[in-house]
Amino acid sequence: MKQFEFYAPCPRGLEGVCAEELRAMRIGRVRPLKSGVAFFGTLEQAYRAALWVRTASRILLVLARVGARDADELYQGIRSIPWEEHMLATGTLAIDANGVNDELRNTQFTGVRVKDAICDHFRARDGMRPDVDTERPDIRVNVALRGEKATVSIDLAGESLHRRGYRAPGKQVEAPLKEALAAGILLLSSWDEIAKQGGAFLDPLCGSGTLAIEAAMIAADIAPGILRDHWGFDGWLGHEAGVWGRLLDEADDRAQRGRESMPPIYASDHDPYAIALAAESAKRALLGHVITFSVSDVAVCPLPPLDPPGLVATNPPYGERISTQAQLPALYAAISSRFRSGFDGFTMAIITSDALIDAGLGMRSERVLSLYNGKIESPLHLYTLGAASMGEEGTPSGVPLEVGGTTVYVAEQNTEQFVARFKKVYALRKKWARKNGVSCYRIYDADLPDYSVAIDLYQGAGRDEGKTWVHVAEYAPPKDIDPVRAQRRLADILAVLPAALDVSSEDIFLKVRRRARGGSQYGQLGSGRSVIGTILENHLGFEINLSDYLDTGIFLDHRLTRGLILAEADKARFLNLFAYTGTATVHAAAGGAFTTTTVDMSQTYLSWAERNMKKNGFTGENHEYVRADCLQWIQDMRHSKNRWDLIFIDPPTFSNSTKMVDGDWDVQRDHAELLVGVSRLLTRTGSAIFSCNLRNFKPDYETLSKAGVELVDITPQTIPVDFERNPKIHHCYRMRRV
Repeated sequence: MKQFEFYAPCPRGLEGVCAEELRAMRIGRVRPLKSGVAFFGTLEQAYRAALWVRTASRILLVLARVGARDADELYQGIRSIPWEEHMLATGTLAIDANGVNDELRNTQFTGVRVKDAICDHFRARDGMRPDVDTERPDIRVNVALRGEKATVSIDLAGESLHRRGYRAPGKQVEAPLKEALAAGILLLSSWDEIAKQGGAFLDPLCGSGTLAIEAAMIAADIAPGILRDHWGFDGWLGHEAGVWGRLLDEADDRAQRGRESMPPIYASDHDPYAIALAAESAKRALLGHVITFSVSDVAVCPLPPLDPPGLVATNPPYGERISTQAQLPALYAAISSRFRSGFDGFTMAIITSDALIDAGLGMRSERVLSLYNGKIESPLHLYTLGAASMGEEGTPSGVPLEVGGTTVYVAEQNTEQFVARFKKVYALRKKWARKNGVSCYRIYDADLPDYSVAIDLYQGAGRDEGKTWVHVAEYAPPKDIDPVRAQRRLADILAVLPAALDVSSEDIFLKVRRRARGGSQYGQLGSGRSVIGTILENHLGFEINLSDYLDTGIFLDHRLTRGLILAEADKARFLNLFAYTGTATVHAAAGGAFTTTTVDMSQTYLSWAERNMKKNGFTGENHEYVRADCLQWIQDMRHSKNRWDLIFIDPPTFSNSTKMVDGDWDVQRDHAELLVGVSRLLTRTGSAIFSCNLRNFKPDYETLSKAGVELVDITPQTIPVDFERNPKIHHCYRMRRV
């Protein structure tokens, strides 16, 4: 039978897997190349490859290689191909061009010249030319430039083979894993062999269910292309319909037999919408009855049958559904806890671009295979669960704890004390918050020295009604604390929080607080997608950012201080210095302030403040936003006639930002000069509220008194109930002129 040359593009890193799939079909002369596999075979073998190869994206029938030193040479070479053997002059075509060289630098231009050459071929031969149809043409021509040559092929697939036909059109979660890559992950994880032995499959972060559906198709011996309703050879003149029909019949028979004996397959995700889409796709693939879908967090995902050992495979939503830094530690802790114990002998496969995955899980990869998710390098990490997967530091296999009706496995026995303390405090805080109408509050603040974190809970409002986020701030442990044990305890905290608070691990955000060396007061972090929500305080709405900064945009320990401003702002001219996100300004406006002036050095925070004001309906000329170095601005205002009745000052503890006019700032050293300057901006009957976060702060009463400034400590009345354990969280003073 006639032999043809073919090329099967595939995701980068899967060339070897794709080649093995082709060899398993008894196809000869298989040669893996970069991002694809070349092979020779009959048309029937090419059809079989298109129908059955799970990791290929297309099957290209190579027609010719032509010169491509410039556009004219390419045109002549393309025109000389006998296109009448492949399509009618009245047919339709589409061109896919890729690659560039010194003369052909634009693929769109290359595609136009190829189209012109084919059309001119038919016009000269038949007096008519084919039309262009970019969606479903009779033939799709692929032209790949490499150096001074171009390889010309017909795309037998017509559209990418990863489009299996089971996804509902127009419905999708963010950044779904493509089917060819998912299949490659499963084959590299030996799922085909595990499934034959009856081992179970589980994806605890399944998103739209691609891995689970592909796993079911492999286990059931279902051809990945069996659901497709369009192929690139449908309008090709060389198509052999009889051969194709026999292959489809054979695939139908194999699928029917395969569905009769299936291993258990489970898929879960905390997002109900994702699970609904996944279940719909499985139903379209005629596999809805063989996959068990559930809405659950990874920390409490379903337990599959454990004998014989199976496969856990997942694609953590790194940088897409979640932020890249703040959310990952809790997610990894949940994965580690869930699979730390009871899964001995299971294989776990995780594809991620995060190089710190092993450290985050506290496990050791058995193999790391280079893969690419699109253009992003995303290695596949393979683990054999059980003692072999644990790190060299000797992480124990897991201590079971009952948390919120769920068994959570942790690394440290002492974590039981943390859980007991946390549950007790949370019950009290929850009751207090409900009684006082507080929706965002601190639950835990390093109550136990060995578990040194602050844990804040935020409940969404408005469009975020019903959402709950958890913000965890780790205090860097003292030098005498074993860093490995400190890391284990932090991981344990993150592992138990989902069950203790009934939240998803993806809604837990970790920040690490260390002694700052200056610069920004609030500390911007690197991040992927921002996680921004709306919360309420005193019936006022505020925007919080949980992912991009060390702080969220609202200081919860200033809740009562903002309440004072709300109560005292009626008909006042209000000034907010070092304003951050303007939460105090919003309270002043809500309290009836006649005018507000909001001053900060950062345009980012000023814009945030303006959004907070607008969110609550406060707009117009009476509300001014000033970007300036507050210290210099105060001096400038002293020489103006502008005066204010109520001023709030909350400066940083230290800053050496290059935006400052006079160099660095130290609140202990410089506060007296600041407050004297601010006092000169007050009306004679006005007052200011000064707050700072330096724990050992000592006001310079003597200097202030000599300057005619009265400072009264009101700290006790500004410390909220949820911060009473830590009364030095801030210092607060009332200031007047005398």
